[in-house]
Order: sequence, then C-alpha cells, then structure tokens
Amino acid sequence: MRDDLSGLMAFLAVARRRSFTAAASELGVTPSAVSQSLRALEVRVGVRLLQRTTRSVGLTEAGSRFLSRLEPAMHGVQDAFDSLGELRDRPAGLLRLTLPRYGYQEVLGPRLAEFLAAHPDIRVDIHLEDALVDIVQQGFDAGFRVGELVDREMIAIPVSGDIVMYVVGSPAYFAARGKPKHPRDLRDHDCINYRSRTTGGLLRWGLSDGAKRIEAAVEGRVVFDDAELVLDAAVAGLGLAYVPESRVRKLLAEKQLVRVLEPYSATLPGFFLYYPSRAQVAPKLKALIDFFKLKRRR
Repeated sequence: MRDDLSGLMAFLAVARRRSFTAAASELGVTPSAVSQSLRALEVRVGVRLLQRTTRSVGLTEAGSRFLSRLEPAMHGVQDAFDSLGELRDRPAGLLRLTLPRYGYQEVLGPRLAEFLAAHPDIRVDIHLEDALVDIVQQGFDAGFRVGELVDREMIAIPVSGDIVMYVVGSPAYFAARGKPKHPRDLRDHDCINYRSRTTGGLLRWGLSDGAKRIEAAVEGRVVFDDAELVLDAAVAGLGLAYVPESRVRKLLAEKQLVRVLEPYSATLPGFFLYYPSRAQVAPKLKALIDFFKLKRRR
C-alpha cells in the first residue's frame, strides 16, 4: 500500500508538471526515485500510463483515464487531512462526555450554556451513567466523577469543592422511629441503601467522630441503584438516606426532610474532569479543560 501511494503521488506530480525533474523537485525526491515509483505502479496496474521521450513526457490513453479518476479521489484525501487540521487548530467538533446525573446537575449543567456560547463550533453528546465506564474503549473524550472513583491512569483536574454528606429522614419517619443521636444508633433504623452500578456493592456511609472517620455499613429494607430514587424514598418516609447536602437543601427548607447526626457530618472528594492523556489534547477538549480551570480560579 505504501508503494502504491508513492507511485500515485509520483504519477500525479509528473502528469501536472510533464517533467520527471520538476515532479521530483515538488516531491522532494530524486528523478530516479520518481521513475522507479512510476515503473512499479505501471507493473502493478498492468498498463503503461506515461509516454516518455528524451525531451518530453505525455499521458497514454490509459494514463488520461486514470488521471481523471485519480485527481478527484486525491482531492478527497486532501480534504480529509484539511478537516483534521481544522479540528487541530480550533475548538470544534463533537465532544462526548460521560458523568452521573448528579454530576450534570451540580457541575456541568449550570455551566453548559456559557461554555457553548463561548465555543459555537463545539457540540456535546452527554451520556448520563452512574456506573463507571471505560472512556477510551467507549469513545468518550472525557468524564466527570467524584475524585475517589477516577482511575489513577487518567489525567484529572478538580472542578468542584468537596461534597458535604447529610443523613436525613422525613418528619413522619422520625415521629414513628425517633432520631439517631450517634452513628451506632443507625443499626436500629431503616436505612435506604444505594447499590453501586460499578461494583455491585452497597455504599458505606462515611461519617466523622472528631478526627476519626467512621465507615458505616447500614441496613434497611430498601435498596436502589438510582440516587434520585433514594431521595424520593426518604421523602416518602421509607427510612434514612445518606445524600449530598446540595441535593436536599430545598427539601430541608421546605421541611419535607430533617437532618440528623449533624455533629458527625463528613465530606467526600468533589468532582473531577478526567481524560486519558496530556499528549495531543484536541482543541475541543482543551477548551473544556481551560473553561473549568478558569471557573475554579474565580
């Protein structure tokens, strides 16, 4: 294939220049190399493409027909390379992103309109998924996940602060079951569990007792693999829920939920934007990275 391409480029150059010397100069090779490439191409196709004399070079009938089909095809190849150049030189094209719904609500969603306004040639394809995915294998440009879930092989930049976690329940639940005063009291309560779609395991509730971190494996009668449904179940009085503060702020203000175990609150690492490599980062992805870096500095 490489020899065929060399022969095609040599043929086009000679056909344009009608000179082996001029064609060799255009291609940056010797006239002998051009002649050898053309001879190999003619052997490959089985017909003579050029008429040669000591003073001139012309096309045979087969050469003319071949040239008429080859030139548009080579223009198409050049256009393909030019399109890559456009993507290399300016932020443009489709940006495929993966993140959990909560990550979209908290991090990307509130800033998406501003990002798109700043980069009108970028389109985004957003895949909402709580489970971790292989962004390389599945063709994503980047992902957003909380820090502890990001693969160490990825390049990651912080795009949010730490996530403060609350333990909450409905007024009706507490009226019937009372409120826990210490993390050990959770064993006497129905706790709504969340099952990780990545590992299949139940999320442990991270709490803090002074300088000591407590990882509580809680029990209850209801398990979800959807974080939104965990919150809905807590509002419905099915048990206690362990959720980010930002997701329950409004429900707490409306008194649909009540916070407990306040002295034992803990935080989780915030969200990170992650991607596979620093080498040859596409302008569309660099634009997203620079956008979030600027937001973090403000």
